[in-house]
Amino acid sequence: MNSASSRIPVCLLGLLCAFLPGAYGRENRPVPPPSPQPQLVILDTDIGDDIDDAFALALALRSPELRLLGVTTAFGDTELRARLVDRFLGAVGRGNLPVAAGAPTPHSNVFTQAAYARRAPRVAYAGAIGFWLNQIRAHPGQITLIAIGPLTNVQAAIQRDPVTFRKLKRVVIMGGSIRRGYDDPKTGAHRPPAAEWNIKCDPAGARALLASGVPVFLMPLDATQVHLEEKDRSAIFAYGSPLTDQLTLLYHQWLAGNGSSSPTPTLFDPVAVAYAFQPALCPAIPLHLSVDEKGFTREVAGAPPNARVCLHLDESGFRKLLLHRLIGNPGN
Repeated sequence: MNSASSRIPVCLLGLLCAFLPGAYGRENRPVPPPSPQPQLVILDTDIGDDIDDAFALALALRSPELRLLGVTTAFGDTELRARLVDRFLGAVGRGNLPVAAGAPTPHSNVFTQAAYARRAPRVAYAGAIGFWLNQIRAHPGQITLIAIGPLTNVQAAIQRDPVTFRKLKRVVIMGGSIRRGYDDPKTGAHRPPAAEWNIKCDPAGARALLASGVPVFLMPLDATQVHLEEKDRSAIFAYGSPLTDQLTLLYHQWLAGNGSSSPTPTLFDPVAVAYAFQPALCPAIPLHLSVDEKGFTREVAGAPPNARVCLHLDESGFRKLLLHRLIGNPGN
């Protein structure tokens, strides 16, 4: 043999092979599974009235399972809500995320965090509906819409382009009251089902969503009345990160403007965000829901399901998750 390889000692050939791609022994090693890709999500919020929207946004930003495509604002003064989101995102180093505003609507609720929002400059925001539809077209069948405010943008998007809207992967909403209403603010006792705020503000939007053909996952009052008690509040506010500093500012504005004697917020909206990537915390069952003109959501026995509904939350697991994501401490 006259080839060059014939003049290389066998022991040297073995050494060379050990460093070549696919070398001896290497092809039999287990290949690590690919990391799961984060879910594509859009968060639609009426941030600025109650404080739970801010905690929901913070949880979404701190959850690597979610890739936030943008934040849109709904109901009331949507431009001022967008300014609040803009300031928040800039302060926590996420100012590159798109912010879009829905159409404004009449609004009687108190915008408790307006002073925070007004410190952000006025800019011309893109329209929420156009933003949604463009993102859905770019990512058909992949986007989870998390809607934690009245469903005004949902209704508008369905009216404008129902075919594109149906290409959402799913919609997760905080809304409704199935078997439990708002708890008694003084005693904490459960009360009968009520017209929940988000649904009450736009019952037609809820009906349109349930009829849209998109999978709907509902987090109602039954599972979302989680109180942020003083111990956990203090741990979050004392942490001192850019994110928790913004929550601290917004909490104190909410406390000053909410007209309530209770300093304890209820974290309705973060449950919807948590469900998007930790559904085991709140197992959802199939139900058929109807929505009347007053905003009551009722079960309809015997009808085909049009939503999956969480009625019981693992509150301890949810609290641990929230604290772990916000301050890296799951607590006791």
